[in-house]
Amino acid sequence: MPRILPRRLVLSGLIGGATAGSALAQSFPTRPVTINVPFAPGGSSDVVGRIIARGLQAQLGQPVIVENAAGAGGTIGTQRVARAAPDGYTLTLGHSGTLAANVPLYPNLSYDPRRDFAPVGLVVRNPVVLAVSLRSGVQDLRGFIDFVRAKNGDATFGTAGSGSQTHLASALLLHLADLRGTIVSYRGSGPAISDLVAGTLDAVVEQTLTLIPAHRSGLVRALAVTTQHRLEQIPDVPTFTELGMPQFDASNWQALAAPRGTPEPVLARLVAALSAAQDDPEVRQRYQELAAEVPPPGDRGPAFLARHIEAEVARWTETVQAAGIRLD
Repeated sequence: MPRILPRRLVLSGLIGGATAGSALAQSFPTRPVTINVPFAPGGSSDVVGRIIARGLQAQLGQPVIVENAAGAGGTIGTQRVARAAPDGYTLTLGHSGTLAANVPLYPNLSYDPRRDFAPVGLVVRNPVVLAVSLRSGVQDLRGFIDFVRAKNGDATFGTAGSGSQTHLASALLLHLADLRGTIVSYRGSGPAISDLVAGTLDAVVEQTLTLIPAHRSGLVRALAVTTQHRLEQIPDVPTFTELGMPQFDASNWQALAAPRGTPEPVLARLVAALSAAQDDPEVRQRYQELAAEVPPPGDRGPAFLARHIEAEVARWTETVQAAGIRLD
C-alpha cells in the first residue's frame, strides 16, 4: 500500500524544489560560457556571435567566449554542442542551415535539431545579398545572368562550406535562373569573401552582415538583396523583387540553443539574458548597421524557436528536393 505523506511534508518538498531551482538560476553562471560558432572566423555567423556574446557577457556577469569549429556545413561544431554537458555552459549559434536545412541535406545527420537541443531563442534575422568581384566587370543582375550563362558552368560561387546557407542560396539562385555554375566550398564565409575581393571568385550569395561593409568599401559589387524594400544601409542596391525575381527567398536567421536536458532554471536565465542583450541599445545599433533584424518580443524565447525550427525544416526539405540540391 502506498505511503501517504502528510500535506505539510508534500508542500515542504514542493517549496524546497522550487527554492533549489531558483537558487540554481540565480547562481548560474559561475564560470565562462562558450558559444560554439560552427563556421570560420570572419563570416556572418561569427559576426553575429561576437556581437551577442558581448551583450550576454554584460547580462550574465561572466566571460562569454566565442569558439569557432568549422567543417561539414556546420555539422561538426553543432554535433559537438549536442553532445556537450547539459549545464548551460556550452551553447550553439545555429542558423537556418545547421538547425534546419541540414536535415534534408545530410541523410545520416548525427543530430536532430528538433530533438537534440533545448532552444534558447532567435538572435537575429538577416537578408542575403548577391555580390560579384570587381574583376568580373558585372554591373547588374541582368549582366550577371548573361555572364554566368556565357561561362557555361565555369562561373564560381564561393560558399561557407558544403551544405551551408550560402551553398543553399547559391544553388537555389542557379536553379531559379536556370543557370549552371561551379560552387566552391570554404571553411566559412570569411575566406570566401576574401577570395571574392581578390577576384579569385566570381560571386558570393551572402548575408548583409559581411557584404554591406565590403560593398560600402568598394571591395565588391552588391547586385541585389532579398528584402521587400531597399535597405537604407545600401540604398543603391535593388531588391530581387524589383528586378523580377521575388521567388528567390534565402534569408537567414541565427539562434542560440543548448544541449537537450539543460535544467529549466538555467535555460530561463539564458533566455532572460538573451532578451535583455537584444534590447541593449549598443547591440541593437551594431545589428542595425548591418541590416540584421532583432526579433520583436513575440518572436523570442524557446517556444517560438522550437516552432520556427520545425517549420524551417519542412520549408528547406521542400526547397532542397524541388531544386535538386545535392552535396557532391
